[in-house]
Amino acid sequence: MRAWKTNSHKVVFDQSPWLKVEYHEVELPDGRIIPDWAWIKTPDYINVVVETEKGTFLCFRQRKYGVAEPMLALVGGYIEPGEVPLETAQRELHEETGYISDEWVRLGDYLVDPNRGVATGYLFLARHARQVSEIDSDDLEDQEMLFLSRDELEAALSEGKFKILAWAAAVAFALRRLQQE
Repeated sequence: MRAWKTNSHKVVFDQSPWLKVEYHEVELPDGRIIPDWAWIKTPDYINVVVETEKGTFLCFRQRKYGVAEPMLALVGGYIEPGEVPLETAQRELHEETGYISDEWVRLGDYLVDPNRGVATGYLFLARHARQVSEIDSDDLEDQEMLFLSRDELEAALSEGKFKILAWAAAVAFALRRLQQE
């Protein structure tokens, strides 16, 4: 199986560091050329399912610009240049919640849209998290921190209260991991 080949690319929109759109000239394995294959670049990101030392799961109720109703959300953020995903997860957990964890489980790395570029999402489970400071977040969202029991977290997932696919996937992977114990 042969790979597609990028013959050239040009930037058509640049709002760095958040978004860059390019057109790629792509050559297919059979030799056909696609002159304007849209390629989107956004920063890689992390999401964290947080289990506290009390056994509850920390999440947020918040709104996003593109979603009409309030939803449940996880700790998350963009990976800064030079940062590795786990460092980002640890930083974001502390900034957004005032919590830290000494036990981290990597739930996987997933491409958002491999045919269009976009980003890679790195999903984590932080176990036995404890509060060590106040929240120091610069997030744009107005949000409320919630603590859900495992049953409440499972119900929220089943009821579609996590409207973002990466959040729903992270919760499902974390619950599956915890069931294996």
